Amino acid sequence: MQDLADAVPLIRIRGLHKHYRRGEQDIPVLQGIDLDVRAGDFVALMGPSGSGKSTLLNLLAGIDKPSAGTIEIAGIDIGTLGEGALADWRAEHVGFIFQFYNLMPVLTAFDNVELPLLLTGLTSRERRERVRQTLELVALSDRADHYPNELSGGQQQRVAIARALVTDPTLIVADEPTGDLDRSTGEEVLALLSRLVAELGKTIVMVTHDPKAAARARRLVHLEKGVLVDDGMAAAPLPG
Repeated sequence: MQDLADAVPLIRIRGLHKHYRRGEQDIPVLQGIDLDVRAGDFVALMGPSGSGKSTLLNLLAGIDKPSAGTIEIAGIDIGTLGEGALADWRAEHVGFIFQFYNLMPVLTAFDNVELPLLLTGLTSRERRERVRQTLELVALSDRADHYPNELSGGQQQRVAIARALVTDPTLIVADEPTGDLDRSTGEEVLALLSRLVAELGKTIVMVTHDPKAAARARRLVHLEKGVLVDDGMAAAPLPG
């Protein structure tokens, strides 16, 4: 994997502001964020409720747009993209991992993982092979035909991780990925995320309230009231 110190930033955020209107009131959420994230990094976003960390994650994922400032990802200022172009960009470049998995209950694990590929130009055979390889990566090949209600919470989250990974995204965003799991299962999921970074060079930005989860990241970014107040090494560096 390329030396992070020498790499050009994959994500370059400058002067980022986000505010929302509530009636006549203007509610500031993010205020002048500057942040670089290099390819192959694992960043944990922490801060109290209302600090803006989930808003920042949504902006990085192209779910929301900045009020001011720029977010460049792989050289593209995503804030300038129209809604259609932004949707296409998300489908190609972003993998999502959610706290509550967001799996389709009427679809098998295989079909849930295949969903993002239906938006690509891959053939049916190519999609099946991609899904098979990705389920093997998350150690769920033997659960491909199972429905979400037939899987444990940890298995469902691994299906969600496979779904996020199957398109080979530029960026994986994870919103409290262990928040609905017990400690042991959460550790298994965090170990899998660490492997994706260490072995596949994936870039992950993760929101978490859990210091032990944050310690699995390489960097810890701390927000307070919409301002970046700390940016440094997590408590324990990424293993491997």
